[in-house]
Amino acid sequence: MDKDSGTSRVIPVMVPMPAERPYSYAVPEGMPVAPGSIVRVPLGPRQVAGIAWDGDGGTVDPKKLRPIEAVFDCPPISGEMRRFVEWISTYTLSPPGMVARMLLRAPGAFDPEPPQQGLRLTDNRPDRMTTARERALELARDGQAWTRSGLAHAAGISLSVIDGLAKQGVFKTVELPPQPVVAPPDPLYGRPELSDGQAEAAEHLREQAARDGFSVTLLDGVTGSGKTEVYFEAVAAALERGKQVLILIPEIALTQAFLDRFHDRFGSKPADWHSDLAPKKRERIWRQVAEGQVRVVAGARSALFLPFSDLGLIVVDEEHDPAYKQEDRVFYNARDMAVKRGHLGNFPVVLASATPSIESRVNAQSGRYDRIVLSSRYADAALPDLKAIDMRKAPPERGGFLSPVLIRAIGQTLERKEQSLLFLNRRGYAPLTLCRVCGHRFQCPDCSSWLVEHRFRKQLICHHCGHNRPVPEACPECGTLDHLVACGPGVERIAEEVDRHFPDARTIVLSSDMLGGVKRLRLELEAIADGEADIVVGTQLVAKGHNFPAMTLVGVVDADIGLSNGDPRAAERTFQLLSQVTGRAGRSGRKSLGLIQTYQPEHPVMRAIISGDSEAFYEREIAERERSSLPPFGRLAAIIVSANERKEAEGHARALRLAAPASDVLETLGPAEAPLSLLAGRHRFRLLVHGTRRADIQAYLRQMIATAPKPRGSIRVQVDIDPQSFL
Repeated sequence: MDKDSGTSRVIPVMVPMPAERPYSYAVPEGMPVAPGSIVRVPLGPRQVAGIAWDGDGGTVDPKKLRPIEAVFDCPPISGEMRRFVEWISTYTLSPPGMVARMLLRAPGAFDPEPPQQGLRLTDNRPDRMTTARERALELARDGQAWTRSGLAHAAGISLSVIDGLAKQGVFKTVELPPQPVVAPPDPLYGRPELSDGQAEAAEHLREQAARDGFSVTLLDGVTGSGKTEVYFEAVAAALERGKQVLILIPEIALTQAFLDRFHDRFGSKPADWHSDLAPKKRERIWRQVAEGQVRVVAGARSALFLPFSDLGLIVVDEEHDPAYKQEDRVFYNARDMAVKRGHLGNFPVVLASATPSIESRVNAQSGRYDRIVLSSRYADAALPDLKAIDMRKAPPERGGFLSPVLIRAIGQTLERKEQSLLFLNRRGYAPLTLCRVCGHRFQCPDCSSWLVEHRFRKQLICHHCGHNRPVPEACPECGTLDHLVACGPGVERIAEEVDRHFPDARTIVLSSDMLGGVKRLRLELEAIADGEADIVVGTQLVAKGHNFPAMTLVGVVDADIGLSNGDPRAAERTFQLLSQVTGRAGRSGRKSLGLIQTYQPEHPVMRAIISGDSEAFYEREIAERERSSLPPFGRLAAIIVSANERKEAEGHARALRLAAPASDVLETLGPAEAPLSLLAGRHRFRLLVHGTRRADIQAYLRQMIATAPKPRGSIRVQVDIDPQSFL
């Protein structure tokens, strides 16, 4: 009760559901609730965790409201983080409750970890001494408390020896605080020898990280130039100030190699955060980040929503990578949100890439970002010689996909006992299977896409919804046996062709959907780095930051794939992907070669990659974007309308188009059937809103959605500000 009014307080609580605003709850007398407190509240028939929000709870009589059930014994969510949630909600047009939900994904962390049982040496002595007992007592004489298993392991003895000593009163039981998830990093441990260019770049980043103030620095360095070692110096400077650090990494597959490099520099590993974590570890990391025990987190995009107590630096590695864009529920780009997080927290952000996004390059040119360029590889290792293979002049043999030029180069690489990488951005064996007799094509029943044959699994799989079926022996349309033919190559088919030409070579296929999941993938990557493979055949997974010392040949099987669609970012994506994958060669200093199979070697993207003139590519692509008023010189937003029935989806999309407000700076295009018009059984239509850079696209969309009829039945409307995908 309030002393003055004699009534309970009312406080707003943000609950993890699609709520447009916090809900009001009554605060029971004596309950210590403040903005940021994590509380348990009733929501319908359930009890859910929510965040006590800023502002008052309105003028509702507290007696008419349901009370807060409990306050968790947990550090509160900071005001900075609450502002971040509100900003993302406003920018992306997502309900703030759904953004807050991403903060509350570790419910077991809201209560403190239970203390561990430990042992401490007493003044008692055992009735008889043995060598094993003496080793345990020697370690315990420093007066420190030990866990039972920790002492046994350190002394190299069995648990029964420890239990015997405890039974005789030699050890007493004490409570130990929870073990840290990771040891604290030491910024002075393992400081590297940097080249002159690296040292200059590192000093600039150290200066930014060593003082208060928001800044963004684009660390633009060729593959193998040592960008990681350079930004580690900024991490060290932030740690010396007692700040926490977040390092974003685009792929789980990169995590283990990164953790090892971090350990070499700082003497301990950072806490890793990604979707593959066990729930218990996830909860412990969340809690220790909130308490400030975890000093550095390396993680996927969702790590942005960890409740850091004193965040002082964010590094976004491979900042150009499309994996930073989330396209589910809350649509956001983690790179852009990281910059906003730094702005709200008044601390520096580092964006690192060998092939920066057009947006980041333009921001650097305009002076919004600093830009540091590392133009040569570490230890003066040479970049690979790049050559185009014109497939019109050097075509593959009938039924094959590898040019004789590439096959000869693989043979020569094998003779030198070096590694080759063949890159094709298509999973599985073949992207299409059809019947030679009747022409039947195997299509997903729930998506407008062909089923991809995976010969290793003996299945036809949809890469969009996961529908799968065994590969049949006969055509389901005409019943003819043994007349199904695979059309086009995937990585499995390229591996099969490699085995025909080089049957004695050790070949590994790397793909994100390989059997065995992330664990096997990490083992395969380690095997390649250790030289236990001769030829690697992989998808875009192999293009991302891996260091394979013995790899001296990279062959791009089909460089034209990414240029064949209407995506306005197609040229940029193709340039980035091919530059990154060819950059896997020659990183240890050996002479290396990149061969790019293409039917259009005269294309500007191919010319830029072959010549190594990335500046010419960026200059041309930036000018083209500016002429077309495309991002970052204009604004884009996509509206995706989906429904169980095509007519429903199209009808609501047209209603939205009619509800678009008049504007001199924004226009709505469509609706049109999406390129992927059927996905997981839902029909999809798209509208595209295009406008000038200064246009308030969010206000325009809010008015459109508010004016249009409310979605009914199975109709769903998703808004994607700054879309990356146009499917």
